[in-house]
Amino acid sequence: MSNPLQQTIETLAKEKGIEPDVVITAIEDAVLTASRKFYKSTEDLRTKFNHDTGQVELYSVRQIVEEVTDPLTEISLAEAQELYGDEAEVDMEIEFPKPTDVLGRIAAQTAKQVIFQKVREAERDMVYDEYIERVGEVINGIVKRFENGDIVVEMGRVEAILRRRDQSRAENYTTGDRIRAVVVDVTKETKGQQIILSRTEPALLVKMFEQE
Repeated sequence: MSNPLQQTIETLAKEKGIEPDVVITAIEDAVLTASRKFYKSTEDLRTKFNHDTGQVELYSVRQIVEEVTDPLTEISLAEAQELYGDEAEVDMEIEFPKPTDVLGRIAAQTAKQVIFQKVREAERDMVYDEYIERVGEVINGIVKRFENGDIVVEMGRVEAILRRRDQSRAENYTTGDRIRAVVVDVTKETKGQQIILSRTEPALLVKMFEQE
């Protein structure tokens, strides 16, 4: 990949540990959102990442119909056949390119927000898929920080939460301490840590201490 956007996709995918296609979809969605805000039109806008050029292309899609009732989303069969000959048939769709270089600063900011949101969603889905299979498993981590009595535990690239009520009263930790705990739940919440740990879960505590 030599195009700047392609390099960004590759770098972001590597940093976040997600597939490049996830980043590409996020960028396509971002450009589409920004384009709809900019053009303020009822056109059927669609985006497509061109792997050859490394650019996101924007299209206004129109359906071929016998009689046009909405010129922004439809094109007559006669007009379509003038453009594409007898290959054009009713119900087919035609893509008309639209410029993206006119979107401007506000649209670019919107695109950034959408990209961040989509990538974050992909990250959380990945964490959920990985750790939901590990509920009941003893894991190792490092105490990263404290939040209102809860302990945030760092486990490689992800963080887990050991809530106050799931901590042992006989134990005290400081930042940087190593800690072992049982994964008791994994959530799909959009905020905070998804992985819930425990040092007190009765049914699982025996298993944890057997390994200690």
